[in-house]
Amino acid sequence: MNAPSKQRGVAFIIVLWVIALMSILLGSFAVIARTENLQARHLFDATAARYVAEAGIHRAVFELRNPDPLTRWVADGRPYEFEFDGSKIELRMTDDSGKVDINVADAVMLKALFQASGIEELRAEELADAIVDWRDPDDLAGVHGAEESEYKSADLKYSPRNAPFETVSEIQQVLGMDYDTYHLIEKAITLYSGRNQPSPAYAPLEVLRAMPGMTEEQAQMLLTQRQAVPPGMPYNITMPDGTPVMAEGGGLTYSIESRATLPNGASTRLDATLRLGGQGVGGRPFVVLRWRDGEDQ
Repeated sequence: MNAPSKQRGVAFIIVLWVIALMSILLGSFAVIARTENLQARHLFDATAARYVAEAGIHRAVFELRNPDPLTRWVADGRPYEFEFDGSKIELRMTDDSGKVDINVADAVMLKALFQASGIEELRAEELADAIVDWRDPDDLAGVHGAEESEYKSADLKYSPRNAPFETVSEIQQVLGMDYDTYHLIEKAITLYSGRNQPSPAYAPLEVLRAMPGMTEEQAQMLLTQRQAVPPGMPYNITMPDGTPVMAEGGGLTYSIESRATLPNGASTRLDATLRLGGQGVGGRPFVVLRWRDGEDQ
C-alpha cells in the first residue's frame, strides 16, 4: 500500500473516532437534558401539589368555622374528599380534645396509651413515669421514672426539662423513648387540649384503644359508628362501661391532614395543627401551632 492510501486509511479511522465521540457527547447531552427536564417537572408537580394541599387546609378551616352545626364538618377523623382545580383533596380533621395531652395526662393514661400501641407493660410503665418526671418541677424520680441521675447514667448530655413539653416531638428526648415508639403514638398525643382524659367523641383509633375496658374490635366499631353519625346529630353510642359518647369537650385546636393528588398522579401531604382565631376585624382565622409537609413516595 502506497503512502497516500495509508494516509486515507488513517484519516478514515480518525473520522470514525470523531463520529463516535460526537455521538457519545450528544447522547450525554440528551440524557442530561432529559434528567433536568424530569427534575424540573418533579419540582413543578411537588410545588403545585403542596399548594393544592395548602388550599385543603384553608378549606378545612372554613368548614370548621361554619356556624350551621348541621353542615359543619366534624373533626373526628372522618374523611372529606373534594375536587380543586382538577386535583383531588382528601382531608381528615381531628379535634385535639380527643388526643392524650402529654403535659396533663397522668401516668395511668400514658401507660395505657403505650400498651395499646403494642409496648409491653414494664416498658410502658417506665416510659409513662419518665414522661411525668420530665415535665414535673421536682427532681424526685417516680417508681419507674427518671431524673437527672438516670440521664447521666445513660450517658446522655441533657436532663429532664422539669417543665411542660414545648413541642410534641420533644417527647423523643425522654429516657427510654426511641423514634419507632414515638411514631406509634405521634398521632395520639398533643400539647393543646388541657384535658386529663381525652374525649371519646373525637379520639383517634390509637387513643380509643387505650380507654378503659376497650378492645381492638370495640375501638374499631366505635370509630365506624361515630363517623357514620351525620353532623349535628346526637350519638347513640356507648363506651364499654355503658357511658354514652357525647360530642362535648370540642376545643379550638385541630390537627388537619390534607392529602393532594394532581391529575398526573403526583401527590403530597400536609399535616398541621391549628388553633382557630377570633372573629371580627383584625382577627386571624387561625394560628399555626405545628406544620409538617412531606411528599408522598
